[in-house]
Amino acid sequence: MSREMQQLQETVQRNCHIADASHAGDYTLCIYLMKMREFFRWEAGETYSASLDNKQVGSWLREREALWDSLQTEHFNPMQIGDAQYDPFESGPINEELRDTGLVYSGGLGVNNKPHFFLARLERRDQYNGYSLYVADKELARDLTSPPAMAQGNNIYIRRESLKRMLWEKLESWNWNQPDNAMGKALAYYDFKSDVDRALEAMTDNELETILLHEIGEIRAGERLGQKWEELLITLPYTRAELMLRAVRDHLADAISTLPALLEKENEPSLHFYFGNLTHMRKHLSPSLMDAYRHWQETDNRGRLEELADRNEAHWSQLTDEILKIEPDPERQYVTAIQDLIENNRL
Repeated sequence: MSREMQQLQETVQRNCHIADASHAGDYTLCIYLMKMREFFRWEAGETYSASLDNKQVGSWLREREALWDSLQTEHFNPMQIGDAQYDPFESGPINEELRDTGLVYSGGLGVNNKPHFFLARLERRDQYNGYSLYVADKELARDLTSPPAMAQGNNIYIRRESLKRMLWEKLESWNWNQPDNAMGKALAYYDFKSDVDRALEAMTDNELETILLHEIGEIRAGERLGQKWEELLITLPYTRAELMLRAVRDHLADAISTLPALLEKENEPSLHFYFGNLTHMRKHLSPSLMDAYRHWQETDNRGRLEELADRNEAHWSQLTDEILKIEPDPERQYVTAIQDLIENNRL
């Protein structure tokens, strides 16, 4: 890597640290500690089958928290590439500058408007149904959260390393009690007992398509919902209404793209993984979806799932239209109105 690219890597990593300084505390203690262990594993270059030294992890954690404390008031640094300087959220122009370097970059906002940045080696760049798809491989700079995928405009960024880490965290969480649930059924398709690293690689390869399908659904849902939906979300930080709105949008995105495609391809491991990843709020808002999944498991018949997939999109699309008709008011009565509307229109 050239000195210029090394400096770029350092800039991206510093911006990641600045973002983490403000948002690392958003997690519960248990999730925070698990993510910090995996952050250490990434920095140390350890494989997933390697045992981590708790003493080393603890020392590193204290140093990292001290660094974050020192960055609380820092602003994000601009990106210098050649003679040009870019805002760190200008992913499109930055990637055009990086086109011949074999690298890919992304800067954007995630849940609760948390900034996310990463720089990685580019595995491939494709056009997919009108979207520019970037698949990143080895990550050179990342933040604590490191979402495995992000859509920005018509650009979709899929992060193989982050997806693999997310799958590892799912495996670690499931192993605590090993419940007989959808996640356990998804994991059972891979030989984690004999070779963790190879099993993770195989599962990552399979789930890349699921992640891509969801991001395409997110883009299409965003086109339908428009800016008003985003403006509404901004007024509802850390509320039940925000969680409900995000769950409704996720259902719409998956109704548009993910679930119909998984059923058509008959990809059973990915179908189990899809249901294993549904949040409590999404399950609450769509009890019929979980009923259809249980029916498939009991009868080996996907008929109910296929029937539900046919009417899913219309239901969530109509509900989002009704939500957007509710206007915010100074007394914030609209918050209760949104919650009641969603609660009364569970599927």
